[in-house]
Amino acid sequence: MENQTFNADIISIEGLKVSPQSTAPAFVLILLIYIFIMVSNIGLVVLITMERSLHGPMYLLLCNMNINDIFGATAIIPRLLSNVFTPITERYIHYIDCVVQAFASHFHAGTSHAVLMIMAFDRYVAICNPLRYATIMTNKMVVKLSVGAWLAAFISVAILLGLAIRLTRCRRVIINPFCDNASLFKLSCENLLINHIYGLGSAVVILGSSLGSVTLTYLRIAMVCLSSKNKVLNSRALQTCATHLAVYLIMLVSSFTPMIMHRNPKWADNGKVASVMFHVVPPALNPIIYGLQCKELRQRIVGVFHKNKVMDGKRGPTFHK
Repeated sequence: MENQTFNADIISIEGLKVSPQSTAPAFVLILLIYIFIMVSNIGLVVLITMERSLHGPMYLLLCNMNINDIFGATAIIPRLLSNVFTPITERYIHYIDCVVQAFASHFHAGTSHAVLMIMAFDRYVAICNPLRYATIMTNKMVVKLSVGAWLAAFISVAILLGLAIRLTRCRRVIINPFCDNASLFKLSCENLLINHIYGLGSAVVILGSSLGSVTLTYLRIAMVCLSSKNKVLNSRALQTCATHLAVYLIMLVSSFTPMIMHRNPKWADNGKVASVMFHVVPPALNPIIYGLQCKELRQRIVGVFHKNKVMDGKRGPTFHK
């Protein structure tokens, strides 16, 4: 492995600092979280796909978010697991693998914001213009918006990573838990002004459009609810909007926490853990929040478990005969 440290295509990645005593518990915890993310999100995708009654715009968008969460978690967590039992000095990654991981992490982040913006628009049309909802938010429109969201994120991240790949490298050490754009261009000793400008500009555009659209959407929804005396409408609006806002706020907290913690050297190690939150916390909590809050989903989930229980009960007497 010593010769690899002098190979430009082999990058040393520091990753998470875990004490020998905490290695096994950390591995088990991360593994259980990853299993839960995969089972819960894949379960919802399968349920929505199989149930025709759930083939509406809101559930198709939820399915879109589940697939993106599966992708984002898979891009980060498996390598974290493989590094837990590896000493920090022996943690290496091929440069091309690092680029792929960086692309996946940024693509997941960009798509998350885009999908939640579409979901906010969906709620806006449903509450503020319910009579035209069926004609505006058709399944075809949802597909177009979803493809547009994924394509826009793909192009934005491709340019972002392209600017980093073009640089020559004079360093071979990444201190972050996983590869990202900043980790890649910091490997270079060249002028990074273009990288900083585009990286900051794209972040401002994504966060600005995300925060702006969601804020304006919910202000409009709040005005409609306040002017309406329909308690049923207000109750349904509150329930659906609270679910979406909870998911959105969790994503924002998971995004901004590592940014704040990295500003203080005393929190450097904790900042590494926080940087993983975006790819762990929302994918783990989103299925729980939507599964518990959406009545139709909750009924289908309960129905599946009840059906399995009934089937097991019917098999019991046959088995004993």
